[in-house]
Amino acid sequence: MPNAYNSKVVLANGTVLMDLTSDTVDATHLLSGYTAHGKDGAPITGTCTFDSDTSEDTAAVGEILSGKTAHARGVQLTGTMTNNGAVTGTISTKAQEYTIPQGYHDGSGKVSIATAEQAKIIATNIRQGITILGVEGTMSGQEDMNAQAKSATPTFVQQVIAPDEGYNCLSQVTVAAIAVTYADNSAGGKTVTIGSAA
Repeated sequence: MPNAYNSKVVLANGTVLMDLTSDTVDATHLLSGYTAHGKDGAPITGTCTFDSDTSEDTAAVGEILSGKTAHARGVQLTGTMTNNGAVTGTISTKAQEYTIPQGYHDGSGKVSIATAEQAKIIATNIRQGITILGVEGTMSGQEDMNAQAKSATPTFVQQVIAPDEGYNCLSQVTVAAIAVTYADNSAGGKTVTIGSAA
């Protein structure tokens, strides 16, 4: 049965008015909802749902959220990026670092100083004149001070002067003067006695 459609029209003088025989369009390459004629002259209705050129897109599966799909370079991609949601972390030491996990974050995650460490960063624990993380110190160094004043008698041996039990420091140490006495002697001079007779 002859083709009911014309794909090539040529006048008697050889002039070609229409020639579809070399066309390559088909339904799968024609945008959905649009119509045209194939190389055999038959009408076709497009079935292609692509509505943009993705040939130059650079997205990779690792850059698309896991479970989500997209198109790039003419193919559908299924994402593999981890969904971390709201990640939280704490820092407990001065040199500690928090490593941000690779993947997607929803913006509500937080990293903070550990609660136990925050409790230590108070004004009375910081030397006066020093500010740590916005907390200005008030500690003078004399808090809970219980000082003792002591007296000592000089001797010819080494002495260690320390506070008695119940005291944590010495406010002062008073060392008595070394006794010096002079007495006449039988030779007509003076006998000098330094320190106690003991």
